[in-house]
Amino acid sequence: MSDSTTPRGFSVVICVYTEERWEDILAAVDSVRKQSLPPLETLLVVDHNERLLSRLTEEYADERLRGEVRVLANAGPRGLSAGRNTGIAAARGDLVAFLDDDAVAERDWLRYFAAAYDDPRVMAVGGRTLPAWASGRRPAWFPEEFDWVVGCTYRGLPPGRVPVRNVLGGNASFRRTAFDAAGGFATGIGRDGDRRPLGCEETELCIRLAKALPRAILLIDDRAVIHHKVPAVRERFGYFRTRVYAEGLSKALVARSVGAQKGLESERRYTTRVLPAGVLRGAADALRGRSGGAGRAGAILTGVTLAAGGYALGQLRARRGGTTFSWGPIEPVPGAAPGATDGIGTVREAARGAEGVVA
Repeated sequence: MSDSTTPRGFSVVICVYTEERWEDILAAVDSVRKQSLPPLETLLVVDHNERLLSRLTEEYADERLRGEVRVLANAGPRGLSAGRNTGIAAARGDLVAFLDDDAVAERDWLRYFAAAYDDPRVMAVGGRTLPAWASGRRPAWFPEEFDWVVGCTYRGLPPGRVPVRNVLGGNASFRRTAFDAAGGFATGIGRDGDRRPLGCEETELCIRLAKALPRAILLIDDRAVIHHKVPAVRERFGYFRTRVYAEGLSKALVARSVGAQKGLESERRYTTRVLPAGVLRGAADALRGRSGGAGRAGAILTGVTLAAGGYALGQLRARRGGTTFSWGPIEPVPGAAPGATDGIGTVREAARGAEGVVA
């Protein structure tokens, strides 16, 4: 549990892995430093890239001396989940926010997050992520219902500040004590550099958190806005197909870990209400001669089919045994929030591994 010696405020974690995003990384950090509610610190966690680690350490040498920006090496296995866990372990604040390395936050991003934590039951708050298309505009065929494919808020999520099953990891925040109660992000389920674009690690964590703390409230506040860069390769239908198939595989892992009822609770409404409405809108646009209507309807049907196929294959392979993923306690590091240490024994006793499969 946190105590009176834990610094109040945000530690912002940005996980990075490639020099190809150098300008994006600098822009992300700059957007955090310009917040109307300044964070305690920004933590740049470098995923097993010595050259990038050295370059960022040099870039932010002065800021490190002032305690504003710290550059860390991922202390776990390669991948986004372990990088986030490294940031959590090093965080000095009682709130931990996550920002993608190719996104920029609007000025009041952290202020809207912070307001929700006035309620002590709130353990996590996410925001709204808007796509910044490399081409300058949304591809005509790309349905808003599938904006999660490019890491953005999608049509079908409720507006305003509302309770949700899970937040989206690239624009989210948690109380530090949430990780004391539930453990860290599961490794082996999320992204690993340029490997198949798996996901759902934040979904699995949030469901696990709700089990550990049944009275916990998780929110999305759509005023907490970031703009997420969508490179040209992700505007292509080939990436769309690969990503939705990988989502099905990821959902199979989540369902194996937390059970299909919780693991697919939100997806049932999405597939039975949101997506059929999207198909009808696309078809209606096509009949009216509007550009992209037929393409959007077709993309939704393709996406559903591929995601279902990935899920079925993931379930089959899981029954046969496959790649394991696991979660456990966040081990504190010197200088981290004191609250990280207080509950660690309890978390270690409760932590358990989970098994799944990645195609």
